[in-house]
Amino acid sequence: MGAHAAAMIEVSALEKHFGALKAVADLSFAVQAGEIFGLVGPDGAGKTTTLRMLAGVMQPDAGSIVIDGIDVRALPEQAKRHVSYMPQRFGLYEDLTVDENIRFYADLFEMPSQVWRARADTMLAAADMTPFRQRLAGQLSGGMKQKLGLVCSLVHTPRVLLLDEPTTGVDPVSRREFWQILYSMRAEGVAMLISTAYLDEAERCDRLALLHAGAMMYCDTPAGLKARMPGAMLEISATDPRQLLDFVRTLPGVQGVLLVGIGVHIHVDSRERLAQIEAALAAKGMAVTGIALVEPTIEDLFVALLEQTGSREPA
Repeated sequence: MGAHAAAMIEVSALEKHFGALKAVADLSFAVQAGEIFGLVGPDGAGKTTTLRMLAGVMQPDAGSIVIDGIDVRALPEQAKRHVSYMPQRFGLYEDLTVDENIRFYADLFEMPSQVWRARADTMLAAADMTPFRQRLAGQLSGGMKQKLGLVCSLVHTPRVLLLDEPTTGVDPVSRREFWQILYSMRAEGVAMLISTAYLDEAERCDRLALLHAGAMMYCDTPAGLKARMPGAMLEISATDPRQLLDFVRTLPGVQGVLLVGIGVHIHVDSRERLAQIEAALAAKGMAVTGIALVEPTIEDLFVALLEQTGSREPA
């Protein structure tokens, strides 16, 4: 087999069409044991469709999927025993308690009681949910429901975990605890494929695939992706960011602008533009509270790469 063990997830030339729409186009990637691999892209990029095909709940039109050595298209039921799939709306039983939900999923996979109980204890502690074991799932907050969904997904020790935007709408503290559980799964050698709309979350993945209109634009580490970004990124904070946005768009060397919080991120063709832009703002008399070169975020990168390929998303 050579020096490298076979990947836990191997996707090759995957295609899915819905009528004339090509939702996934010639997609190929591999995920290793103990790796967190992120699918990033705007709505309609093909993330959910890809995960559904990997989970065996949707048939591809072309291509192959091998999970833990099993051909998913040929043997979907066998493959499902190795995979845990957490869709955007995970099926918790609202009228069962936290413990009863976990037990239900453990029983589905015929887990010995002492094994799943020990595992649940550990994960509930990591998720900061031990005091809520007797609470009905229907009475949990959104963040706690998602954490419980993750515990239920992992209680049967899957080899591969598929997560579709698992922390959308979840509070920051719950998101952090959710990721603590994922990091602990890394040590167990679980291969994790996670789609996310949060770009700060994308930076926590080991590698990222940037999808656009069903096709992979880039696949690299977060640091590697950032290194591909030409030019430089400026951050300008101002009392009126929208007015600032409209003005800097017109300046020479500006390739893209993105509104962030109380300011704007400006993609420029070189670091030397900082002084020129500062001078232009002063000449215009615009109230700027700060201007600096910053590290690009994955979102900055995504906007810049789309600009390069000339396929701008509608703002």
